[in-house]
Amino acid sequence: MHEFLVHTDGLTVGYRGVPLIRDITLQVRRGEILTLIGPNGAGKSTILKSIIRQLMPLGGTVYLDGRDMSGMHERAIAQRLSVLMTDRSRPELMTCGEVAAAGRYPYTGRLGILSAADRAKVHEAMALVHAEALYDRSFDEISDGQRQRVLLARAICQEPEVIVLDEPTSFLDIHYKAELLTILKRLVREKQIALILSLHEIDLAQKISDRIVCIRSHAVDRCGTPEEIFSGGYLERLYGMTAGSFDEHYGGIELAAVPGPPRVFVIGGGGSGIPVYRRLQRQGIPFAAGILHENDLDCPAARALAAQVITEQAWQPVRPQTIAQAKAVIDHCAQVLCCVPAFGPLNNCNRQLAEYAGSRLAAVMDST
Repeated sequence: MHEFLVHTDGLTVGYRGVPLIRDITLQVRRGEILTLIGPNGAGKSTILKSIIRQLMPLGGTVYLDGRDMSGMHERAIAQRLSVLMTDRSRPELMTCGEVAAAGRYPYTGRLGILSAADRAKVHEAMALVHAEALYDRSFDEISDGQRQRVLLARAICQEPEVIVLDEPTSFLDIHYKAELLTILKRLVREKQIALILSLHEIDLAQKISDRIVCIRSHAVDRCGTPEEIFSGGYLERLYGMTAGSFDEHYGGIELAAVPGPPRVFVIGGGGSGIPVYRRLQRQGIPFAAGILHENDLDCPAARALAAQVITEQAWQPVRPQTIAQAKAVIDHCAQVLCCVPAFGPLNNCNRQLAEYAGSRLAAVMDST
């Protein structure tokens, strides 16, 4: 048994003899998820198509459990590796059970006749993806999320050691995305299957992947764990973001702050200010936020959306000069919005700000 279930050596991919990406090194072990991310057109799908031999590599070698795939029979590959691509497959006049059963083709022979053991495998795969109730339904009449589950059942019916998926969540709502990724994660953990997939949703890649390969400018730009990739502002450079920002800790995108001096001061903390920050940004109103400890839940959104943020060091008492700085900003704002539902010892500084604002401004302070 080889250390890597799938690995490439000097893989070069492209179209019509023209290289797109050279010297690609990918490695995935049993029980691991390897995810390709990167801008549109960078070559993620091309790499996957070359691994599964839908597109012939222009150079290099793809190994499956130590064997050069170019020398393996198609049926032998199909018994080890299955594929779920983004082409929104719509088999006509087939039930979901029949679509899933098509995954038994590496074992059924030329006529495709299912044995009792084959049918048991089909039912087992449908159960694994929570699609038993769809077995007799027409594949044409179910939702995109249900289709993805049935197509995954078809892939599982091959009894693979590796599943390759190209943008498996592209057409799914959040319910089906979460469900599909949960199923995939369970397959990896319980059956020690290796997954190689591409994803547009980088927040999902951060949550599901063991290792991430970043493709940029037709090259492998970086490879590492999610903790290594999602750090130091790398994601914004990878995607060439010129507007807004990506929060590496929470995996979310925020739009750019409204330019201009703050017109509103928002007193928040503990997540209470985030909806107000976003509402003010949508309304085109520049605002200031504070006083927030640097480890406060509000802090990442405030830094992304506010014109100015008044912060204090994490775990430290709020210093008098920080309070004075916040009061100076309030002096130049037309309104103060207090989002904090209650004050205690740790946010007593914001009580002082609310009282100061009440004495300085005629505006009614609330979070509406």
